[in-house]
Amino acid sequence: MTNRDATGIAPRDEPAFGRDDRVALSAAAAVELAVRVAGASGLGRSSRAERGSWLVAIADAVESHRDELVALAGEETHLSAARLGGEVTRTATQLRFFAGVIDEGSYLEATIDSPDASLLPPRPELRRMLRPLGVVGVFAASNFPFAFSVLGNDTASAFAAGCPVVVKAHPGHPRLSRRITEIAHEALAAAGGPAGALQLVEGMEAGLALVQHPRVTAVGFTGSTRGGRALFDLAAARPEPIPFYGELGSLNPVVVTPAAVSDAGPGAEAIAAGLAGSFTRDGGQYCTKPGLVFVPEGSGIEDALVAALGDAAPQRLLTDGIAAAFDRGSVELAERADVELVFAGARAADVAAPVVVSTSTEAFVAARETFLEECFGPLTLLVRYADDAGLAEALAALEGSLTASIHHAPGEDVTALAAVLEPVAGRLVFNGWPTGVAIAWGQHHGGGWPATTASVHTSVGASAIRRWLTPVAWQDAPAAVLPAELADGNPLGVPRREDGVLRHP
Repeated sequence: MTNRDATGIAPRDEPAFGRDDRVALSAAAAVELAVRVAGASGLGRSSRAERGSWLVAIADAVESHRDELVALAGEETHLSAARLGGEVTRTATQLRFFAGVIDEGSYLEATIDSPDASLLPPRPELRRMLRPLGVVGVFAASNFPFAFSVLGNDTASAFAAGCPVVVKAHPGHPRLSRRITEIAHEALAAAGGPAGALQLVEGMEAGLALVQHPRVTAVGFTGSTRGGRALFDLAAARPEPIPFYGELGSLNPVVVTPAAVSDAGPGAEAIAAGLAGSFTRDGGQYCTKPGLVFVPEGSGIEDALVAALGDAAPQRLLTDGIAAAFDRGSVELAERADVELVFAGARAADVAAPVVVSTSTEAFVAARETFLEECFGPLTLLVRYADDAGLAEALAALEGSLTASIHHAPGEDVTALAAVLEPVAGRLVFNGWPTGVAIAWGQHHGGGWPATTASVHTSVGASAIRRWLTPVAWQDAPAAVLPAELADGNPLGVPRREDGVLRHP
């Protein structure tokens, strides 16, 4: 769920907590204070049961302030009340989901190997599990002011892991960020939890200082490719480099097979209607927006898409910067000699209307760098292919993406096509659209560069917690030293691998 401001970093420097009654601090001082307070919160020493109860308490508090928060978010983001209300529900669901993940316990990868002197070399007793890294930094997104912001998926998973979080607020919704932080602090305090484990800083300089702070152990980022790459390089250049989990740009390619638009398939009209709803949803400001669609020549999808977009209303985008970038990018693309403008809604100064352009596979391959640059907003590019060879050549030019989708006829064998797209995307969608990312154990929201900086990890789903954990092994350790999850008899009842056998309590 990505923010596509020009840099992905907040363009101003404000006090650490955003409160008018506080003395303004420099960015470095604000980050220093936030990291120290978070680090002293004791969250890493809490039990899984305690953290689970605190996550639920925060979720309850967020939902109890739904009307206030939706109204505030609407003023700052221009998103609809229905969309924002659904996002409040998603945010609370994510918090409760991770409470369930840590209660179940398999995320710990608890492992015990008994000593065996007969082996060469002899094996000592080894007990291993994952432990929290420490204080982590999280950069909020603009396009999901709840679900990928202060209390979004990065914060929820890190808190569940036992990592205190310092959030760098997005400048697109500063008042909402401050208010939701206050609500979380109140909920934690009322539940007996460490309110200091969640801190908020604001401003571009604070974001840079957060990535470079020596006590910050990892960073999660949702934003632009340019901003994310700059911070990724900064994290790698530290005297002690740290993991940087960035979700950046994604085109989410879609392939429509010839059979899909035949009488045996769903047909051009149905596919066009689904595409129209997906790429224009909330102004096309989703990281999973289908921005690149490969269609058979003469399929009728273009005419059907124009008809489906006839009533599409323009929408005000999240920020002036995003709107200006969309206007500039869509015009430049439509004016290319190798591009045909299929549809363009009425343009206005403060809103964005849907845009559809098309090109050939030959032009796409020849100018791949241009066509693979994401245009964040309600635009999609149709690439017409004449045969399997042309499609294969075009697909070979693709970069990493969060998703890839295939629309096919029932019973059609798309095994070979899926094999081509599997290395490209983190999630394959069949006869559906990628907008909408379910919160589930089996979810993977990631992909190769430039979709993310760490394709083996996800920012949605249970395994998102793995980013904030590191393995520790205890060799011949006294019982008193061991975490309770590794104690004899498995008193906490977590799934454990004992002498190579996975055992469930």
